[in-house]
Amino acid sequence: MSLLTIGQVLRELQQEFPDLTVSKIRFLETEGLVLPQRRESGQRAFAPDDVVRLRFVLRAQRDKFWPLKVIKAALDRMDLGVDLQTPERSTNEYAEAPGTEDQAGTGDGPAGSAATDTSASAAPRLPTAAQLRRRRAIRLTPLELREHTGLDLAAYTQLKAFGLIRLDSSGRHPADDLDVARECTALAAYGLEPRHLRLFRVAADREVSLAQQILEPVRRRRARGVPEADPEALETEIIAHTLALHVALVRAGLGQTQ
Repeated sequence: MSLLTIGQVLRELQQEFPDLTVSKIRFLETEGLVLPQRRESGQRAFAPDDVVRLRFVLRAQRDKFWPLKVIKAALDRMDLGVDLQTPERSTNEYAEAPGTEDQAGTGDGPAGSAATDTSASAAPRLPTAAQLRRRRAIRLTPLELREHTGLDLAAYTQLKAFGLIRLDSSGRHPADDLDVARECTALAAYGLEPRHLRLFRVAADREVSLAQQILEPVRRRRARGVPEADPEALETEIIAHTLALHVALVRAGLGQTQ
């Protein structure tokens, strides 16, 4: 995959957005709307998906006059493969967010890269570093979660009972619960029930606790003004390494049984 510098991205997008500047791209990065990789030199490196994402943001601003908050919410929902026409919205924040007609046909929206296949035959994919860094702010009602994963009420109740999905203080599910529910639904086709999968929650909670032990001293030193690594970047590295370790251990274990 060919990665682009910020200058190359600017030249490509200026054909459609002649007023675009490097500063504007950096601002959109600061706002979390695009998260390019970093080379060893610290230089930004944009993947093709990042360019598609930027084009979507810029078109939403130019053609629909959406504020950044609405654009970010739309991107979050499309990343999750969620239908934006769902009636379960407690506010009108997404009232003018793009519908399915904006996600298909042109090929320019970020929805084209979202994993929406929840069948058991869908090949699981590890998230990229950019996806790990991206914070998805949307929250889903229990009904929305069930509708977008195909869970019936009994299966939903079991996932919640075994701690695989959790409601927040507002009575909604964080965006990551949608991914959890989808994977649990896929594994159910192999006869794995929530009571079997709770071991994954236990292991994940232990990994989170270990990561927090590493990150907490870093956050305290930064709070005191001591030059230190970015906690979010460090968190991404830790998660990436733990995922890779998990895959390696499972692969090794399966290899020993053959």
